[in-house]
Formats: sequence, C-alpha cells, structure tokens
Amino acid sequence: MKHNYFSLLFFGLICLAGNAQKKQTGPVIEKYGAVWSVENPDFKTDINAEFKVVFDIMNSPESHTEINRSIETAARFLNMHVQGGVPQEQLKVALVVHNKASKDVIDNEAYESRFGVPNPSYDMVKTLMDAGVEVILCGQSSNSRKYPKNELISGTKISLSAMTALIQLQNEGYRLIKF
Repeated sequence: MKHNYFSLLFFGLICLAGNAQKKQTGPVIEKYGAVWSVENPDFKTDINAEFKVVFDIMNSPESHTEINRSIETAARFLNMHVQGGVPQEQLKVALVVHNKASKDVIDNEAYESRFGVPNPSYDMVKTLMDAGVEVILCGQSSNSRKYPKNELISGTKISLSAMTALIQLQNEGYRLIKF
C-alpha cells in the first residue's frame, strides 16, 4: 500500500511539473496574444532579422460579443517574437481587413447601433495600433458593408481594396499570412 502511495505522489508531481508552464501575454500586448514559451527549438529564430508580416483578415465570429481571434494573431506574433528575443523595432505588422471582418474595425458607437453591444475587438485593435500595427480596411468592403471612414476605429486606414493593399505590402517586403 505504501508503495502505491509514493507512486501516485511521484506521478502527481510529474503531472504538476508538466502542467506548470502556461501561455503568457506580453511584453508588447499585455491583455491579448498569449503564447507558449518554446525552450531550445531546433529551428532557431534569427533575432537580428526584420520580420515584416501582413495578415489577411477576412473572417469574423458569428457572435457579436466575441473578439476576432484572427486579429488576435497579430498580438500573438508580437508577443511571441519579443519573448523569443527579437527586438520590437524589428517587427513590422499590418492587418488587411475585409469581408466579414470589416465589422471588427468599426468604433463602439457604430457597432452598438448595428449589433446592440460594443465592439468586442475594439480594445484589442486600439492596443495593436498603439503598438505600431497598421490596420487597413478594404475600401470595397467599407462601401459594400456601409462602414464609412467616420465610423471606423480611429487610425484605421482605407485602401482601394484588400487586394491592392496586400499586393503593395508584399511589394514592400511584407510576407503574407492568411487566416
């Protein structure tokens, strides 16, 4: 009986140690973008490189009270790389927003008038912008979905189209990540 007790205790300690690691946010975006720490990866991150990335954001949750996890990917990207030793100044991030995700970059007043609740992605988008993330809304989506510039989260830019913004950013050396 004593042997089983110690075996269970030992097993329990191993499980606790294995589960001790938790996803962490920050240091760039404190409230969003939790990531796992990866110790000693075989494929090393070049911490001296500049990382220019554009996220193609077109989908959004059906629920009007849920944040857009595709947009949160930008927070994960920033937090993960800075946690991994890449200086924040070497991270250039842009979001090209269109289609269903267009609603996620309208301000709280416009969102609430349409959906009855404040925009759940508002704080996240503002925090990303404050961290230097460029947010670009497709002009075609802006017009077809009736989200004029004056209803957008302050700082959001409108492009001719998502296609145009994606091409231009890639011509500037940004790498496309589509979710």
